[in-house]
Amino acid sequence: MEYDSNSHPRTGAALFNRVAVFRAERGLSRSALADALEINYQTVGYIERGDFNPSLELAFRISEYFGLPLEAIFSRKPFRPLSEEIYGNRNSPRPGTSK
Repeated sequence: MEYDSNSHPRTGAALFNRVAVFRAERGLSRSALADALEINYQTVGYIERGDFNPSLELAFRISEYFGLPLEAIFSRKPFRPLSEEIYGNRNSPRPGTSK
């Protein structure tokens, strides 16, 4: 099996996530999120950096905690920036400007 920088060292499967984004939106520290999920605060950091893929059970707990579907938090493909998803492609000319 070929290994690349986006692969998980144990499974080879990359799992991308927005845990840090949703945690920051809610003004939570890693410790506060870890306490709510009943995990170690270091585990939150490992998940956020992509160094650790959570179990399915933990992924569901994270999803339930944030009140979001799993696919809003976790993906097998890199996420587009939220600003791009919300506001569209910023590379296209804005109304009233030329590019």
